[in-house]
Amino acid sequence: MRASARLFARLSRMSHTKNAPARIDTLTVHGGTPLEGAITVRGAKNLVSKAMVAALLGESASRLRGVPEIADVRIVSGLLELHGVEVTAGDEDGELVLDPTNAEKAHVADIDAHAGSSRIPILLCGPLLHRLGEAFIPDLGGCRIGERPINYHLDVLRQFGAVVEKRPEGLRITAPAGLRGTKIDLPYPSVGSTEQVLLTAVRAEGLTELRGAAIEPEIMDLIAVLQKMGAIISVDTDRVIRIEGVSRLEGYTHRAMNDRIEAASWGCAALATQGDVVVRGARQPEMMTFLNVFRKIGGAFEVDDEGIRFWRGGEAQRSLVLETDVHPGFMTDWQQPLVVALTQTSGLSIIHETVYENRLGFTGALNDMGATIQLYRECLGGLPCRFGQRNFMHSAVVPGPTKLHGAEITVPDLRGGFSYLIAALAAEGESTVHGVDLIYRGYEQFQDKLEALGARYEHR
Repeated sequence: MRASARLFARLSRMSHTKNAPARIDTLTVHGGTPLEGAITVRGAKNLVSKAMVAALLGESASRLRGVPEIADVRIVSGLLELHGVEVTAGDEDGELVLDPTNAEKAHVADIDAHAGSSRIPILLCGPLLHRLGEAFIPDLGGCRIGERPINYHLDVLRQFGAVVEKRPEGLRITAPAGLRGTKIDLPYPSVGSTEQVLLTAVRAEGLTELRGAAIEPEIMDLIAVLQKMGAIISVDTDRVIRIEGVSRLEGYTHRAMNDRIEAASWGCAALATQGDVVVRGARQPEMMTFLNVFRKIGGAFEVDDEGIRFWRGGEAQRSLVLETDVHPGFMTDWQQPLVVALTQTSGLSIIHETVYENRLGFTGALNDMGATIQLYRECLGGLPCRFGQRNFMHSAVVPGPTKLHGAEITVPDLRGGFSYLIAALAAEGESTVHGVDLIYRGYEQFQDKLEALGARYEHR
C-alpha cells in the first residue's frame, strides 16, 4: 500500500471511535481534570514536509524517519505522487521511502485539489524547475493568522532566473535559461523564503549568498538533509548562508528532529490543567527559550534522556513581558498555548506578537470562557515592530489566574485550535469545540494522547 493511502487510513481511524462517523469535527470536552501521564512526539511538522520536498532533488530514493501521522504528511505525499514520486512505507514505523526516479509534470486540476489545505506547492517550485523545467502554483491555503504573502518566494525565484507567468488558474513558473546562483537579502528572516532559497540554490549554477536568513532549528535540520544529499552549504554569523550549487544530488537517510511546538503545547496543557505530563521525544536544546519562560510563569520541568516532564511548580513572576520573535527568540507557535496557561497562573503578563499580525485573534473565545484578555494596537514590548503603525491588534495584556467556564467555540487555526482544547480542559464544565479536524494538520494522534493523559471528552 502506498504511504499516503496508509497514512490517510490511519488518520481516519485516529479521528473516530467505533460508534462515531468517519470524520470527527466536533468534540465535547469535560474540563476540570488535570492531565497526567506520558505521551510521545515525533518528527517536526515544520521540517518533515520540507524534507519530503527535498527528495525531489535527488537522483536516487530517500528515507525519512520519525515521520508523524499528520494530515500535512498525507497532503505532501499526495502532491509528490501527483508528480510521479513513489512514496512508500519503510521498514520501521514512521519511515517513508521517497523515490523521484520517475518524476513528471502533474495536472493543474489535481494540484489545485490538493493545495487547498497546504502551502507546500510554493516550495516544490525550485526542485521541479531543476527536475522538469516547469512548476505550477494554484491559490494557496494555510492558517488564517496573517498575510504570509508569497511575493518573497516569487522574488526569490525570479532572482535565480525563473520566469513567472500569471494564468487564470494560478502561476506557471519556468526557467528557460536554467537557474543561476545569486545574492539575496531578505527584508525579514522568513522561514519559508529561506527554505525556498535552500531548495532552489543547491542545484543552481554558481554561488548563492543569502543574507537575513532564518536560522530556526528546522532550517538547520533541512540543511543537514541537503548536505547528506551532496549539497555544499555554510552558515555564517549574522544570518548569512552561502550555497555552492552542484550538478547532482543523491537521496538521503535522515531522522527528523522532534516537534518542539507540539512538545511545548503539551507542557502548556500540563500547566493550565495543574497536571503532570511527560513528553517523550522533547529535547532541551531546541526548547531553551520556551523552558525559561515556562519556569518564570510558575511551571516546573525535568529533563532526562527520554524527554521532558512538565508540571506546575514554584511561584510565578508577578509580571511578565514576552515578545515573540524569530529564532533564537520566543517562537510565535508557542504563543497561543502559552496564553491559555497564563490565564491560569498568577500575575499580569504582556504579550507582543511580532511575527504574525493576526495571531492574537483567537483570544476572543477565551474571553467568552471567562478570561479578561485585552488587545492593543500599540507595541507593548521593548521595541516597535513592523505591525506597530498598521492598525493590527498585536499586543495583549493577560491577567491571571481567571476561572474559565465551558463554552461553544470553533477552531480558528492549527495552533489556536489546540490552545482551545487546552482552555476547554482547564475550564469548569462542558465545552463544545468545533473544527477539531484542523488540529490533525500538526498534532499526531492528539485524541489518543488526550485519552492517555486522562482527558474526558466525547465525539458529537
